[in-house]
Amino acid sequence: MAWEIQVKVNEKLYLRNPELSELGKNILSKGAKMIDEMGLEEFTFKKLATALSTNESSIYRYFESKHRLLLYFFEWYWRWMEYQLGYHTHNVADPEKKLEIVIKVLTLKQENMISDGEEIDKLALHRIVIKEASKTYLTRHVKEDNEKQFFKPYKDFNAKLADIIKSYSPNYKFARSLSSTLIEMSHYQYFFMHHLPSLTDFGINKDENEMMNFLLDLALSSKKAPFVSVMSDRKFGS
Repeated sequence: MAWEIQVKVNEKLYLRNPELSELGKNILSKGAKMIDEMGLEEFTFKKLATALSTNESSIYRYFESKHRLLLYFFEWYWRWMEYQLGYHTHNVADPEKKLEIVIKVLTLKQENMISDGEEIDKLALHRIVIKEASKTYLTRHVKEDNEKQFFKPYKDFNAKLADIIKSYSPNYKFARSLSSTLIEMSHYQYFFMHHLPSLTDFGINKDENEMMNFLLDLALSSKKAPFVSVMSDRKFGS
């Protein structure tokens, strides 16, 4: 389950398929490492070209901008995550057990997700998604990017998690909302734990297992009580 798994990325994200040449693969590998280390704001194609001992124009032959490269990583990551989710839950019948696996997959704690000798650091990709993913869709052109289906892998993963939530709690009305909340919460809590500790209960001990327990408790809460609308007898603005 390494980088060599064939993942089909939206062709509109690149000018030339980076996985078909040595330079292209190096752009992906080194680019992910540099974005992870310095952040998207400080990262430039000029710096990447210098690190790869090539010309900046060579990078632009593959990607028209660093935002498109980030989108490439974003889409590749969620395609890979969708595969991991399906692989690790395929023979699991118990919905609660599936939710436990989902939390482990989201935090990259599920066994056999990371292999030695990969061309790209999956942990680096994970950190990039945690720190930079919102920059892929919090843009003025998000509607156009969505029409080009740049976010489809993320939405597909969310839909599969929502299906697991529905199988666990069939009467729960907000499965898709809870699904996206779990995904984003796993990222926010990890970031808060390491950088803004007062915003989380895990900031002192940096205990990822406790964070995972919190996420699982949030997932399982969908079945703890029947839904009762607190707004059924009133209107907003009344």
